[in-house]
Amino acid sequence: MSTTIAVTTWSLEQTSPSDLSPAHIPDSGSDIRIVRAEVPSPEFSRFLYTAVGGDVTWTDRLGWTYARWREFLERPGVETWVAYDRGTPAGYIELEAQPEGAVEITYFGLVAAFRGRRIGGHLLSYGTAHAWDLAERWPEREPTRRVWLHTCSKDGPHALGNYRRRGFRLFDTRTEDEPDVPAPGPWPGAGV
Repeated sequence: MSTTIAVTTWSLEQTSPSDLSPAHIPDSGSDIRIVRAEVPSPEFSRFLYTAVGGDVTWTDRLGWTYARWREFLERPGVETWVAYDRGTPAGYIELEAQPEGAVEITYFGLVAAFRGRRIGGHLLSYGTAHAWDLAERWPEREPTRRVWLHTCSKDGPHALGNYRRRGFRLFDTRTEDEPDVPAPGPWPGAGV
């Protein structure tokens, strides 16, 4: 017998680059670099997706084939920005250009071992700024007029607060029952 849980999803947006309230750059021994992964790599993107989302029940892309990953990553206006701490991938933010000048932050998060070190606010600030200037790198895309995302109650406990502190405003909230499935994890015991 399957059980369900109530999941609340919040949709947030910025409608001007001036809405962005950047976080402070982390210090205290960190060597954080954020780099765009310019070569579409299904292997790397799937690694990031499972490493970041495995403990917060990201499952919608687990069934994607290699071809589906490649097709998505090769679309004009899809970008992956990766945060590295001393050369190790710590997290990522994925941007997807959409019609009418919208850019969605489709995925954002940190690997569990890097959470709680103020990297998330910096990565979100950096990625959001690049959502606003996305058309400079993709001349066939319209200039950005809106950056939006959604997060839910299954995401980390600080996700919604981080988005709000960066200047995102709530425009929709909904609660639905979803199957209660265990978090897939990148593998058993990871993040411990």
